[in-house]
Amino acid sequence: MNMRRTLFAIAIVAAAGGAIGIAQQPGNVPTAADPNAVRVYIRAGLKSHGPGLHDYPQYLADWSKVLTEHGAVVDGSLHAPMAAELANVHVIVMYKGDAGYMTDEERATLDAFVKRGGGIVSFHDSLCGPDPAYMATIVGGAKKHGERNYSAGEMKYTITDKAHPIMHGMSDFTLADEAFMKMTWAPSGVHALATVPMPVGESKGEVVPQIWTYEHTVPGGQPARAFVWMQGHTYTNFADARVQAMILRGIAWAARKPIDTLKDVVKTDRSQN
Repeated sequence: MNMRRTLFAIAIVAAAGGAIGIAQQPGNVPTAADPNAVRVYIRAGLKSHGPGLHDYPQYLADWSKVLTEHGAVVDGSLHAPMAAELANVHVIVMYKGDAGYMTDEERATLDAFVKRGGGIVSFHDSLCGPDPAYMATIVGGAKKHGERNYSAGEMKYTITDKAHPIMHGMSDFTLADEAFMKMTWAPSGVHALATVPMPVGESKGEVVPQIWTYEHTVPGGQPARAFVWMQGHTYTNFADARVQAMILRGIAWAARKPIDTLKDVVKTDRSQN
């Protein structure tokens, strides 16, 4: 069953217009020429919205290339990772609708990854599901599926910690996307990097963190980090130069690597393509 799901994922990603190096056997983790490279697993999913929105398969295709060109070792799929696939991974990047829906086995795998200090990066509704209190323990904050807890429009970001390395060089900016509110927060709270006032609806004007970090330690485990950007409803925003640089820094931070690890693009010769 796992093999069929993996092959199905490969077919969908290829159809999305990008070929990536997904492991076809459990535990077949690619190795890097640089032993200090960030090892990333992209947890994507099937597309859930109309054109240009929630394009999880396209993210898997595009960002496998982006991250590889920035020196990372990348694996990923459209299904939840198995333990063997995470054996050598530093950070899981989640861009999958309602990723909070997990089987007991999938949840146990994620818990074990976090307990050993594995990093998490979460975009948009990856933190949505049936149990926001649990998901908040993983990424710091979460929202419950089925509630009207979103507000779409112009995101007017106020950067609340310009000194944080993830926000290096960034100023307040505006982006058209979708924000979330009615959040469930981890008991220890999160460290807000940027807030947004809700643009429309009954919660218009309510200021809610939309970019944050979360550091915690599972009892008996190693310190773990999570970085969250709650936008990504509109897929083209991932190509925004400010956002892309922030995400690269966020991935390195969550992986406990130097903040500029993914800064320099690896030049590749595509003349034969």
